[in-house]
Amino acid sequence: MSENALDKYEIVIGLEVHAQLQTLSKMYASDSTEYGQLPNTNISVITLAHPGTLPRVNEKAVEYAVKMGLACNMQITEYNLFDRKSYYYPDLPKGYQITQDKTPICTKGYMLIVQPDKSEKRINIQRIHLEEDAGKSMHFEQETDTLVDYNRAGVGLIEIVSDPDLRTGEEAYQYLTEIRRLVRYLDICDGNMEEGSLRCDANISIRLKGSTTYGTRVEVKNMNSIRNVQRAIDHEAARQAEVLDKGGKVLAETRMFDAATGLTHAMRLKESMNDYRYFPEPDLQPLIVTEAYINQVRAKLPSLPRALKQKFTKELGLPDYDAGVLTDSKDIALYFEALCELTKNYKAASNWVMGPIKSFLNERALRIADFTLSPQHIADIIALIDGGSISFSSADKQLLPAMANEPQVSAKDMAERLSLTQSSDDSLIIPLIDELIAQFPDKVLEYKNGKKGIAGMIMGMVMKKSSIKIDPKLANALVTQKLDEASAK
Repeated sequence: MSENALDKYEIVIGLEVHAQLQTLSKMYASDSTEYGQLPNTNISVITLAHPGTLPRVNEKAVEYAVKMGLACNMQITEYNLFDRKSYYYPDLPKGYQITQDKTPICTKGYMLIVQPDKSEKRINIQRIHLEEDAGKSMHFEQETDTLVDYNRAGVGLIEIVSDPDLRTGEEAYQYLTEIRRLVRYLDICDGNMEEGSLRCDANISIRLKGSTTYGTRVEVKNMNSIRNVQRAIDHEAARQAEVLDKGGKVLAETRMFDAATGLTHAMRLKESMNDYRYFPEPDLQPLIVTEAYINQVRAKLPSLPRALKQKFTKELGLPDYDAGVLTDSKDIALYFEALCELTKNYKAASNWVMGPIKSFLNERALRIADFTLSPQHIADIIALIDGGSISFSSADKQLLPAMANEPQVSAKDMAERLSLTQSSDDSLIIPLIDELIAQFPDKVLEYKNGKKGIAGMIMGMVMKKSSIKIDPKLANALVTQKLDEASAK
């Protein structure tokens, strides 16, 4: 496929993101939503749509939808209706899906993404609506039949539908990354695309640059990572350009992405909206979301990544890079925020969280919630380093692991036990420096003549001959000072 096939075209992308809600029970039934259970064990007569059964809306799912709407600057719908969507798949036992058609619970919002030049771009979000998930069809190599697990059927979802405002696969990557970060900060979805709890369908079309008319839209499914969403978009846009350049016609169809080959393959022609035959769900009453309820949910919102990033850069003076890394995970961000309440050396705090702490956790496959050292422990270590009592290297390599094993021992006591403390008393260091300078007058002359490396040599001799551990920064400063004084005579 030609690398220049897209040069004259503009890509138009809209994403439909399904986030599986972390409620304990399903959207319209009390069945468990626990992941990984034996097939067809998290089911009931309501999930299986037995005659005479009635659904009931999950209140926690409503709260989660409102949370996401508020985080995305959206209007919350007061009068909500639920609808039946004809959806005849074997993994949907009712033969229809209960969703929201005309009255999505959240409308007209937006999200900001950061572009390569560090500017922000607004991506409008058309709607967020509540619905239920389907079950899971499974095809085993030895089997000729399709097996269906209904455990997932009826699990609550929110579908987040963007306007076609995205123009590159990279923008889609940034947008989806921000969606995942938000649902994790809000604790409404774990965001794991590999397990299917966050899923994305990409609607992709192309048009000649400068045109305002949309091209034929193709929906691409089966992408199990954010990177694969980008790969699928890049490939599909190039495929469409090649079709048009050869005089062909892009079909309105649903295609599947193959991660192994990086290609998309046709699954079926797209249905029209009429094929779904929406009509009001007769078994559910209208859901009224009051302003008072919205304010209650708003009051419980946590600090969100954008606000935290601004705080870390503007109030704490951190670089954009640090703030981006620290806010990527809610737990890391909150740990760092707590640490900054205990130390004013914010850059050192950032370096410790991004460096030694993250390395320690990664090497042991731990989360920050499993870390045995509190922010107070780390603040104490930073204070020891800032005071010249220990070096960063010894604190990183020796003190941190030792304290993690015995968190009841203070940083000061553990440093003394490991003989890591170093002297910052210049009265103990100056006599030794004076002695060495007097011993090597020729080196003083070389230093005076511009050979500044002599300071490093004297510094090494001081560290070697001293019977105590010396703060290297202090020793280096004193050696330079004394050499300057001796060479000035």
